[in-house]
Amino acid sequence: MASTIRRISGKFQDSKGSYLATLDLDPSTGLINSIHKNVLIQDPKSDELAFDPEKYLIFSGFGDIHVHAREDESGKHKYKEDFQSAGLAAINGGVIHIADMPNNPIPPTDDRTYAKKRELADHSPIRITLYAGIGPNTKPLHSHVPYKAFMGPSIGELFFYSNEQLENTIRHYKGCNVSFHCEDPEILEQNQEAKYHEDRRPAIAETLATDFALYLIEKYELVGKLCHYSTEEGLQKIIAAKKKGVKVSCEVTPTHLYFDRSMLNDSNRHWFQMNPPLRGPEDKNALLQGVKDGWIDYLATDHAPHSIEEKLKGTSGISQLDTYALFVTWLHKSAGVSLEKIAEICSENPGSFVKEFLPKEFGNGFGKIEEGYCASFTVLDFNTPTTFKKEDIKSKSGWSPFEGFTFPGSIRSVIHLGKTVR
Repeated sequence: MASTIRRISGKFQDSKGSYLATLDLDPSTGLINSIHKNVLIQDPKSDELAFDPEKYLIFSGFGDIHVHAREDESGKHKYKEDFQSAGLAAINGGVIHIADMPNNPIPPTDDRTYAKKRELADHSPIRITLYAGIGPNTKPLHSHVPYKAFMGPSIGELFFYSNEQLENTIRHYKGCNVSFHCEDPEILEQNQEAKYHEDRRPAIAETLATDFALYLIEKYELVGKLCHYSTEEGLQKIIAAKKKGVKVSCEVTPTHLYFDRSMLNDSNRHWFQMNPPLRGPEDKNALLQGVKDGWIDYLATDHAPHSIEEKLKGTSGISQLDTYALFVTWLHKSAGVSLEKIAEICSENPGSFVKEFLPKEFGNGFGKIEEGYCASFTVLDFNTPTTFKKEDIKSKSGWSPFEGFTFPGSIRSVIHLGKTVR
């Protein structure tokens, strides 16, 4: 059972550096009341948490802004995941808020379907931000929400068959917050008979779609985000657009940072089938450098909790919400990403993304260790290794690409809205 915390102390980490502090929390709101730097709790009481600053590092709670929780009013995909199990998997992975994608059997593309899904999402143990779907002939909702556009076929029926069809719809979303799954539908159709999944969805499908997405973002003044980026050439296009002043950000998944096509064989290929697919080692290395250099804005899993039976039959998508914070320890200790950058792409930027879509009870939102922000924290130990086992999985999917993998660190605690939840 979660216990309520009134004060927390230790070494905190944000994008500017680390510092010692004690935070006073408001138990009635779950928000941060005040911050006392260079002050530590000496003899903690029952409602106080004191983390050894020599062993643990406290981040503002991590957020994953690209998750497929699979639940909608049809209930057809609840066997894969639902909002309750997705929330538990997130907490297990050190994540305290997520954003859920709209490619459901009944996609949330209008006010009614979005409201129905919102009601279901509110049953989760953590806050879930919902994307509305953009498909052929859809229009913006009356409420302020983020949107997702699938430029080509992926999982579900919410996608476009041509760039002309996409632009005819996007013109109605001028100024909106729109995320794009960048795969060109015509390239996918041309390559659909290739032997391997990664050849059926070649790199050029992503890079050509990137060109068009950047064109749409600039022309229609969108707040644009490119999802689960996978190619070096495409990343260079994003960098050029950012330097030009285009309002675009991008995500990268743990799988595209750790695995690459050279690791695939006939026995594991089905487990790593996803959209976009794994690319070459040079793409993986370029993405990792993009994280270090600050061009990639979010670590986002694209958690796709398909069942083991579905994966064996060739369904695309990877289940990885349970290992988010453990992967962060690899990102720092093994891949050399700074703690400041981790705080930025895992805490601050995800918090900024969802901030404008949060109800008032979440105060100033997630992602920052400041007064008025949510008292939600991910506490990590970067020096005690963890071997992730199948029995550690909370997602209904029941599998993980990191089963048996030993991460260099571990999750010490997860605190959400002033309560210990892990």
